[in-house]
Amino acid sequence: MSTKPAVLGPLCGLALLTCGGNPTSVSLPPEGTGSLRLELVASGFSSPVFLTTPTGDTARLFVVDQGGQIRVIQHGVLLPTPFLDIAGRITSGGERGLLSVAFHPSYAANGFFYVNYTDLNGDTRVERYTVSVADSNLADTSTHKLILFVSQPYPNHNGGLVMFGPDGMLYIGMGDGGSGGDPENRAQNPDSLLGKLLRIDVDGGDPYVSPPNNPYVGRSGRGEIWAIGLRNPWRFSFDPPSGLLYIADVGQNSWEEVDVEPASQGGLNYGWRIMEGAHCDNPNPCSPAGLVLPALEYSHSDGCSVTGGFAYRGTRFPSLAGQYFFSDYCAAWLRSATYANGAVTSRTLWSFNVNLESVLSFGQDARGELYVLTAGGVVYRIAQ
Repeated sequence: MSTKPAVLGPLCGLALLTCGGNPTSVSLPPEGTGSLRLELVASGFSSPVFLTTPTGDTARLFVVDQGGQIRVIQHGVLLPTPFLDIAGRITSGGERGLLSVAFHPSYAANGFFYVNYTDLNGDTRVERYTVSVADSNLADTSTHKLILFVSQPYPNHNGGLVMFGPDGMLYIGMGDGGSGGDPENRAQNPDSLLGKLLRIDVDGGDPYVSPPNNPYVGRSGRGEIWAIGLRNPWRFSFDPPSGLLYIADVGQNSWEEVDVEPASQGGLNYGWRIMEGAHCDNPNPCSPAGLVLPALEYSHSDGCSVTGGFAYRGTRFPSLAGQYFFSDYCAAWLRSATYANGAVTSRTLWSFNVNLESVLSFGQDARGELYVLTAGGVVYRIAQ
């Protein structure tokens, strides 16, 4: 998600990088082409920025609208009454607003869900709510409980995703605080929560504890931190069958990147602001020693702001299994890549049957099927 102007250059190949010295492109499998159908699921949203479901809930989809609502699609019908409406508690517009929701792994028993939003002062709040006892399609707004507060120095790069990992921990994507170029170098500062992927245990304490195997627990730095060196990880996702974590990190002026690493590996440094993608940024020249370079990147001749998605793990289309889908806010293409044994093994540029507007986000339902959410207020399901 970005407020950058559109850069609708010709589509070009993505680059896979090596680690060490001055990063260089290496031989890649050719980028193939394929055809997808995008099935209309629902429309009429203002700015749909995330879609998810509670574990095992195959009847409903929950869609986060940036202006402050979570809407329910039940058996294919968009319900008129929002599941949650906190429009009066948020600042919305640009990269701010109600940005995501995560249902507790034991939601069926405890009714807990967590939201990430920008409050009226422009700061990040992660709060817990509880579903209404009387109506499973309504949240009890009186139950809001602050879990984590992060002051935001600028109005952009809020990150915004909350998601439970396969380990039951709550992961929180935090941008570097905004402006341009990370002027206070927060992403490399382990005493700041900005420019990080956070990992907290919401069941182990009130309101949370830092898991003892987080990399900065017991040493200098914030215990909540799982990874550093991120500019604006607008969307990340876990792929439990492969054990991988995908982070789509929005770039600065020239490069967009997708990082792929084992989900169990904490303490990684993804390089910002030292590097943008696999290229020196500040200082220049620089050393990539100790930094994790992206699995793939693309230049701003091909877009302006990467929109990360998910690896397909649904059952309707077995030929898509394991393919990680992603897009770009400006260019509105759909691509996928498969990753195995530390390398991209295939790449596909997809054509489709609709006039696709800017892709704000992707979603995944309880069956593993994937959804595309657009700036036109439309939710599509990926099909073949």
